[in-house]
Amino acid sequence: MSIKRREFGALAAGAAAAAMTARPAAAATKTLRYVRNGNLTILDPIWTTAYVTRDHGYMVYDTLFAVDEHLQVKPQMVDKYEVSADKLTWTFTLRDGLEWHDGKPVTSADCVPSLKRWMARDPMGQKLKDFVADLAVVNDKTFTMKLKEPYGLVLDSLGKPSSNTPFMMPKAVAETDPFKQIDSTVGSGPFIYVNAESKPGDKHVYVKNPKYKPRAEPPSGFAGAKVAKVDRIECPEMPDPQQQVNALIAGEIDVIEQLPHDLIPLLNKEKSIKLVDWNPLGQQFIIRFNHLQPPFNDPKIRLAALYCMRQEDYLKATIGDPKYYKVCSAAFICGTPNAVEAPNGMLIKPDFEKSKALLKEAGYDGKPVVLMQSTTLPVLTNTAPVTKALLEQGGFKVDMQSMDWQTLVTRRTKKDPPDKGGWNVFHTYTVSADALNPISNNFFLANGDHAWFGWPTDPEMEKLRDQYARETDPAKSKELAAKVQARALETAQYGWIGQWYGPGATRANVSGWLKAACAVMWNVDKA
Repeated sequence: MSIKRREFGALAAGAAAAAMTARPAAAATKTLRYVRNGNLTILDPIWTTAYVTRDHGYMVYDTLFAVDEHLQVKPQMVDKYEVSADKLTWTFTLRDGLEWHDGKPVTSADCVPSLKRWMARDPMGQKLKDFVADLAVVNDKTFTMKLKEPYGLVLDSLGKPSSNTPFMMPKAVAETDPFKQIDSTVGSGPFIYVNAESKPGDKHVYVKNPKYKPRAEPPSGFAGAKVAKVDRIECPEMPDPQQQVNALIAGEIDVIEQLPHDLIPLLNKEKSIKLVDWNPLGQQFIIRFNHLQPPFNDPKIRLAALYCMRQEDYLKATIGDPKYYKVCSAAFICGTPNAVEAPNGMLIKPDFEKSKALLKEAGYDGKPVVLMQSTTLPVLTNTAPVTKALLEQGGFKVDMQSMDWQTLVTRRTKKDPPDKGGWNVFHTYTVSADALNPISNNFFLANGDHAWFGWPTDPEMEKLRDQYARETDPAKSKELAAKVQARALETAQYGWIGQWYGPGATRANVSGWLKAACAVMWNVDKA
């Protein structure tokens, strides 16, 4: 698809020139060549939850709050905040020195519509919006959030680490319809996107923002000082994993964000390469059904599909080495406070006869379900063939259609029937930091058109999520999280099919990586 974006090559060129002139004349431009986890074709990190777009967002934009490596929320663009005694009025004051890439100051009038646009798309933002009575500008540096009733997840929401991240954008951009892509890449973050040198399918280019003012605190996760230590970052689009590894060994690139697990042994032998695990909490594989289109508009047929799932089949096919995966039937990530195992071996031990019985009971007509397969994200490529095999053992007929990841993330937005460009089922994954509770986890949202792709509608699920959002007792919160998980299994809202871990790979002369849910580019240096 084509990208809508405003050309401001002169701005980027000027910023690049400023970055160059800010250094001594004898200094060479320090360039980092970084291969992301997929091709970048969508530049709006509010319009899509695609992680490659989120990564782009963290380079270009900034956030009001951020989580450190211990998942503690810290002020980022905010200098200070106050909460009224009745817990209903939150007052936020921006720190000094914030400036958009076009030279204009960041103001409260930018932040308010940025929050409103984010709240329209993100599940955690939508839940926060339910409690917000008013967002109002007080002056250029101060704005208020007035609540209908006290809400304990205000800072957790504003500081959420991953898709959709509440990035701040200029007022004119933030006022774009949240369901339309923005046509600008002007942010206030530590890097500037160079439109004139960037071309989808080829490469994307960023230069250091010479006017960015970092916080004084040490960097930690997404929080603290965002100090750009390289002058330029080039992200070549290189979908073939073997080509990536060969280029890394040859020194043609510096970083591979998502390393194919079967190539780890090869890189372990290379003294010029080191592996970096910047996300120790890992990721979780997902199977997502389209609740609007037959046959998965029928909960019995969705449940039949879940009875076919066997996590270890996915993990062996995609990850291979048990060192890097975990069989876990808990939706909210094993080893974390809300984790509880699914009953009766669901998602771990398939029951194909139960699946066939449910299909017969539901009157499944044998029409093939359209399963979208991504071919350009190595970690996802083998998930769809596993699903095809498992579903067919359970009585389904499956039409697996292969495509690149960006085509898939565009097609998954379509509500049309599969034969009109829509879909029935696809796979993705989530960073575990996004899946720790029923509010931050995109996949539990069940409010129809406002839900994540698949668009489930379940008032009971929304009632449970509301109860979780209001609860302050940790023990009761865990009980509610267990009820949310049980409800999702009862209605077969979606499936979680295993946890996995994976290092990135860098040249040995690249250092400064921070522990975070994704690879962040500030603090990274190249000797």
